[in-house]
Amino acid sequence: MFNNLTDKLNSAFQVLKGHGKITEINVAETLKEVRRALLEADVNYKTAKEFTANVKQKALGQDVLNNLNPGQLMVKIVKDQLTSLMGGDTAGINLSNTLTVVLMSGLQGSGKTTFCGKLSKYLIKKKSKKPLLVACDVYRPAAIEQLKVIGDQIGVEVYSDEEEKNPVKIAKDSIKFAKKNGKNLVIIDTAGRLAIDEKMMNEIKQIHEAINPNETLFVVDSMTGQDAVNTAKTFNDILNFDGVILTKLDGDTRGGAALSIKSVVDKPIKFIGTGEKMDAIDVFHPERMADRILGMGDIVSLVEKAQDLYDEKQARILNKKIAKSQFGLDDFLDQIKKIKQMGNLKDMVNMIPGASKAMGDNEVDEDSFKHIEALIYSMTPKERSNPKIIDVSRKKRISKGSGLDVQELNRLLKQFEQMSKMMKMMQGGGSGKIMQMMQGMK
Repeated sequence: MFNNLTDKLNSAFQVLKGHGKITEINVAETLKEVRRALLEADVNYKTAKEFTANVKQKALGQDVLNNLNPGQLMVKIVKDQLTSLMGGDTAGINLSNTLTVVLMSGLQGSGKTTFCGKLSKYLIKKKSKKPLLVACDVYRPAAIEQLKVIGDQIGVEVYSDEEEKNPVKIAKDSIKFAKKNGKNLVIIDTAGRLAIDEKMMNEIKQIHEAINPNETLFVVDSMTGQDAVNTAKTFNDILNFDGVILTKLDGDTRGGAALSIKSVVDKPIKFIGTGEKMDAIDVFHPERMADRILGMGDIVSLVEKAQDLYDEKQARILNKKIAKSQFGLDDFLDQIKKIKQMGNLKDMVNMIPGASKAMGDNEVDEDSFKHIEALIYSMTPKERSNPKIIDVSRKKRISKGSGLDVQELNRLLKQFEQMSKMMKMMQGGGSGKIMQMMQGMK
């Protein structure tokens, strides 16, 4: 997401390179390119026009600040405006001290049912909630079964009544059931519906009125672009929902929905879905997303993901091994497993400031870990702990055992050596050397 927009915005800022001051002429040329980039990202036309007008107003006549050239100043102004456009502050979910009821709404195929499971797992982990999933989709074949499979997967009970065809009654009964059974969170999955289907829209309105949820969320497939924004407006007119969930942000999407939806419906984006796994869910942080759009990375989110997987004791042990040059391939394998748990590799590279630029046009191969794992599993424990003993004969044996060429093994050993050096540098600073090394590891 946003890769194309990032490239085009950075090209637009090049217009100001070499100028000592922002003027009406050079800012107009830059903003013309910015507006074009936004429209190509499928941002609402009115939103793009207002955005560039706001940037122009902020930028015109400003002298260059200390240590800032006009290009850098424009980047800062655009970043601030992008943050504001996407909501400004991070919007959390409304949770009650007793029983929280969350009503999920959205179109068919938006990923609503899957996100019910993701949100349940997230709130168990982060807020120690005891959720109940409720199957109120009485129309789609196998919808109840799908929710039950998700419930089994994350260890959450699912309430359903396959004899009852009235979703309003199912929703009301589920809340009574939750209270009796010690649940403090109810997440209600409703049928996907089209905004033009008056009967279905009236039905979700009735559910909403009957249960009076603490939180009503509209789930939207970000890959549908401006269609998603227009649909959100129609749903909001009916439900006056509290926030938006953007799913499928790991797909081939231009990002227009994320940039337009707040300005069109005046409701915050609360969560984003970043993959198929049940833990592929993130709180939406407008400022961090603005940083990512402008190619500045998102190191805070990356650190948070890592903290979810590491405890202090593990981190201390790892630090000691690195400091004493005892970091072996077994440790490397353990890090690979943890990285895979953190989510999409390409997304993580984009979170590291400057990393995507260092990678250039090189694609991140999600399957590259499989080869690394096969090679390491073909080594003896002694070879893993001390890779320097791997000579020509050992290489032949490892290559044969893994089914891979010796050249791939040589590449792994070289990259492991470089990574070990990089990790030692990170303990003592040296970010410039690290960036040079990343260039060499493309």
